[in-house]
Amino acid sequence: MTALSQFGQPFNFSWLQQLGVLNGAIGRLIVACALGGLVGLEREFQRKAAGLRTNMLICMGSAFFTLLSGVIAGDVGTNRGQVASNIVQGIGFLGAGLILHNSNRVSGLTSAASVWVIASIGMACGAGLYAPAIAAALLVIFSLTVVGFLEHRVNLKGYSLIYEARGSDQTQMLASILGALDNADQRLSGVERDEIGVLQRVSFSLLASKKKHDQLRAQLLNQPAISQLLTFRDPEEE
Repeated sequence: MTALSQFGQPFNFSWLQQLGVLNGAIGRLIVACALGGLVGLEREFQRKAAGLRTNMLICMGSAFFTLLSGVIAGDVGTNRGQVASNIVQGIGFLGAGLILHNSNRVSGLTSAASVWVIASIGMACGAGLYAPAIAAALLVIFSLTVVGFLEHRVNLKGYSLIYEARGSDQTQMLASILGALDNADQRLSGVERDEIGVLQRVSFSLLASKKKHDQLRAQLLNQPAISQLLTFRDPEEE
């Protein structure tokens, strides 16, 4: 058999065998894409780096690797899970790239964890375990939405907000911001200043609980040097 013919028939699978694998694989891949997409939609709404397409591809890829692991090993293979066993290691490298560390906090842990669990859902789909995969996907969505909401509402976890103060005198605005942060026992860091014509802006980020943010916002709004105060969710915040 020539090299060209060997390339056309990988692992000596006949076209009939390949069609049989395709018939069993297509449903698993579709379910994996759907479940990965459900979780990805929540991540997309939160404007995370690992969004809809990323989660769909991770889930489908994990399902396909799990499926191929048994097919390549064959019925007499000694380790039908050899390919699938490397999925966790590969996802670990991908998740590590989502974790960012700066001077005052570590961000991206939730995104990395969601990518890791999405891979496990894809593996379940690849193994044909649809019911556990669906249950796991629903639990992931519940954890990301409901539990995340409760964390902020009951002050279980602090979150980062970007404050933007606007006025006509940066020095007075900075003095007012520093005094308000001192009263709240918070440290001022990462200050950015710029001006657009007569309008001057002072921006900074702060990691605190919802109660602390509400108190600080109220104090800053009462400062005469600050004519307008805007707050934005930090895009790197989990």
